Amino acid sequence: MKLNSVFIDKLAISISSLCIAHCLVLPALAVLLPSFSTLGIESEVFHLWMVISVIPTSIYALTLGCKKHSQSSVFILGLIGLSLLTMALVLGENQLGESAEKSITLVGALIIAFAHFKNYKLCKHDKTCACPVQNP
Repeated sequence: MKLNSVFIDKLAISISSLCIAHCLVLPALAVLLPSFSTLGIESEVFHLWMVISVIPTSIYALTLGCKKHSQSSVFILGLIGLSLLTMALVLGENQLGESAEKSITLVGALIIAFAHFKNYKLCKHDKTCACPVQNP
């Protein structure tokens, strides 16, 4: 099965959104529902798996978009977001502090989601694009 750019962009936006939700909602749930913390969703392990899943997905989708639309700025924007996510993971809470790590992760995830959204919009509005776009 050949994955198209639209599907991969939507997948990458979903992964970035999941990362954002994890950073914002999980701490609140842990405070409001102490039994929620027994699920064992450790922040660092989750962050590692999110980065491992978002890097190939994003690079693949943004590369397809760059080839089809010749908008290297969208690809570069995605790389900036990926760099921020990777930096937050590598440096971690010990070197950055909890607030800085979460802030960098959130900004990186938002940038990635925005880059994929731009990539998706370029495909949807470009009449010459070969991407198969399904209208909602």
